[in-house]
Amino acid sequence: MPAIVRAVFALAVTVFAFATLLQPNPAHAGMIGTDGVAPQSQERQRVKDLIARPEVARKLESLGVLPQDAAKRVDALTDDEVHALATQIDALPAGGLSDTNWLLVIVVVLLIIIIL
Repeated sequence: MPAIVRAVFALAVTVFAFATLLQPNPAHAGMIGTDGVAPQSQERQRVKDLIARPEVARKLESLGVLPQDAAKRVDALTDDEVHALATQIDALPAGGLSDTNWLLVIVVVLLIIIIL
């Protein structure tokens, strides 16, 4: 029996030795700068720059909102709201008509052609 006990003991030691060698390395946490994550201040500045544009300022004033009040409202927005607004601004067409407007124009033109 002592030979069997030694063999089991040797097998157990070998299994534990391999088990300790195969353990994954522990994770290391560290601080990262906010510039690398999301430049929130740049998005907020982009929205403020849009509000400061003369044509946008005129439209805001015609709607009864002063550009200074609009800038204060942008400052009061959370980072997530500013990000959503900046994303919507990026999605807007640069000029001209959007896809929906073009589709409407094509339908109207086709209706006019069919009627005539």
